[in-house]
Amino acid sequence: MSRSFELPLVDTVTVGTIGVPGQRVFYLQARAGTTLVTLKMEKQQVGALGAALLEMLADLPPPTGGEGAPELQEPIEPAWVAGTMGLSPYDEDSQRVTLLLEELVPEGEDGGASAQLGLTVGQMFALAARAEELLGQGRPPCPLCNNPIDPRGHSCPKTNGKLRH
Repeated sequence: MSRSFELPLVDTVTVGTIGVPGQRVFYLQARAGTTLVTLKMEKQQVGALGAALLEMLADLPPPTGGEGAPELQEPIEPAWVAGTMGLSPYDEDSQRVTLLLEELVPEGEDGGASAQLGLTVGQMFALAARAEELLGQGRPPCPLCNNPIDPRGHSCPKTNGKLRH
């Protein structure tokens, strides 16, 4: 079984990629003291996380600092692949939310590891902005089918492959 992590007060949290658009691998990384947690994610998960954070931030007081999400730190060795994710309600006392991630396990297997990461409003804002930035760096969508355009060319299914761009 993989290792679980409980970091109620993270020092830093970020998302990042390795690779070129179309072949990128996405990661979520959090640090608390000397503990560095790296989890592999899907692009859609990064987008969903950013959107959920922005939705939650709409109801919270604005962050007081201008902290940004850092770049990924070495070593980039994922502990496991993230499956389901969730956010706790905002806790007024600690002024944090908890990001809960559960390991993706094959169907039929018992539960895997989990990670609980306590995020401040500033960290939530920076993480959402970083997620949006990463998604904007991907391949541009085809104006007809909305599928990503591969740098080697795109054979659009809306034109039965007759239009290549």
